[in-house]
Amino acid sequence: MIESRDAELPEGLRTVDEALHRTRFRIVPFLGPAFIACVAYIDPGNFATNIAGGSKFGYLLVWVIVAANLLAMLIQTLSAKLGIATGKNLPEVCRDRLSRRTSRLLWVQAEAIAMATDLAEFLGAAIGINLLLGIGLFPAAVLSGIASFAILGLQRWGFRPFEAVIATLVGVIGVAYVAELVFADPDWGQVLKHAVTPSFGGSSEAVLLSVGILGATVMPHVIYLHSALTQDRLVPETNEDAQTLLRYTRIDVIVAMSIAGLINVSMLVMAAATFFQSGQTDVDSLEGAHKTLEPILGGASSALFAIALIASGLSSSAVGTLSGQVVMQWFIRRRIPVAVRRLVTMIPAFVVIAAGVDPSRTLVLSQVVLSFGIPFALIPLVWFTAKREVMGPLANRRVTTLAASVIAAVIVALNIFLLIQTAGLA
Repeated sequence: MIESRDAELPEGLRTVDEALHRTRFRIVPFLGPAFIACVAYIDPGNFATNIAGGSKFGYLLVWVIVAANLLAMLIQTLSAKLGIATGKNLPEVCRDRLSRRTSRLLWVQAEAIAMATDLAEFLGAAIGINLLLGIGLFPAAVLSGIASFAILGLQRWGFRPFEAVIATLVGVIGVAYVAELVFADPDWGQVLKHAVTPSFGGSSEAVLLSVGILGATVMPHVIYLHSALTQDRLVPETNEDAQTLLRYTRIDVIVAMSIAGLINVSMLVMAAATFFQSGQTDVDSLEGAHKTLEPILGGASSALFAIALIASGLSSSAVGTLSGQVVMQWFIRRRIPVAVRRLVTMIPAFVVIAAGVDPSRTLVLSQVVLSFGIPFALIPLVWFTAKREVMGPLANRRVTTLAASVIAAVIVALNIFLLIQTAGLA
């Protein structure tokens, strides 16, 4: 498990060589970490952004999601590579190589980001239960909390059961959206065309929405977490083992992030084929999407939407809680029980619901807060993975460092622009 490097691995795997010879399908023991990380890319915040993009501009912005997903693949690979090369996670490397004051400041902002992320994801699950069962938002939040505790409790039997449940929830989201696409019957020719044709259609609003999609691409909490997920699973004994582990890790990332990317594309395409084609271009909330789907595609489609939202909220909320554990444990060497953390991070959501604050608006504001944390995770990641004294033979090649640096600069700039726009300063 993440919390203890001395614990026995769930399946008794200690070395890369043992993993390669344990099963006929060599890739299987290496799969898992990226599926945990990819959950952050299909959280309730993505639902809202993708649905708004599809309803307002049809298939026009499919390419933005494709590009964003490719960037995410590189960044998550760098995070995993840091863990493989150093045997440490990003917060731990920061603590070891930066000043104590800097590490403390990074921890404070990382905790704030983790809590803001968890607020959005927990609210998303509660909204999904509210829409599916037709019960009040507060009792829906209670049910969401119970389910969250149950998912996190799986860690007592090792990390593999937790990974399996998260992967299953990702599968539920994927199946739900495949079914949604069957109902929606989109124009696949237009989907393929706009997947490879960058265009904003001459609309400044499309540019702004694209910034929102790209700005939410990199999730700082899973950059921290993914570097930790590579530990206590498979131990490379030699440089060759490390290279082998990295090679299979890339496959893990590509598969998991491709699934997340396809789900995000499906969200936008469903909204385009359903809302945009019917002239309903102002669907920009989760509740609005659910309400509008039923008269257009029938009750089954709106139920599938709610189920996908519940799966997204529960899985991403659990991952957010784990991220908070990682940043506290390795930035400042302190731990609290995961159940206590889950309870504490649930409180803001209950306060928001009890106060009658618009939950969809809260989701948007939480994404703005999330944007502040991106540079603090991304820049150290690119910096450390480029240094041979940190990474050894797994240090980035110059072209990788250049590409990652450009990506980091673009994402940071886009997030600053998004924050300025949100504040109404531009």
